[in-house]
Amino acid sequence: MTTEEKSICLENQLCFPLYAVSRKVIALYQPYLKPLDITYTQYIVLMALWEHDGITVSELGKKLFLDNGTLTPLLKKMENAGYIFRKRSHRDERMVIISLTKKGQALKEKCIDIPKCVFEKTGIDPEKAQLLRSLLYDLLEKAVD
Repeated sequence: MTTEEKSICLENQLCFPLYAVSRKVIALYQPYLKPLDITYTQYIVLMALWEHDGITVSELGKKLFLDNGTLTPLLKKMENAGYIFRKRSHRDERMVIISLTKKGQALKEKCIDIPKCVFEKTGIDPEKAQLLRSLLYDLLEKAVD
């Protein structure tokens, strides 16, 4: 096999294990999120808002690496479920501010142990997990530029 042929082998790709592990890790969240009737994507929106409530759709999209086409229907569904509310900025009506409702804020308590439970299910060593997280954020930063 030539070097060029080896370069397109699945086992030599960085993208494939990232894709596969992402799917596997997200699946670990399902037993915890399903009883709360939220998806993984809704969960990460909630986490972002628990950290920074009252941010614009644009800021939320940048934080989560999601585009408006993905965020808009997601936020509409979350608003209909009573977790968030959207309002136009008084300073610039083109900007939409996303804020948590009391129901959305209350969900935080129900989710507080999820990261620990999921981490334990991965079986990964805490030091390796920290290194992996650091490497992934480095890659994410470089891939965005």
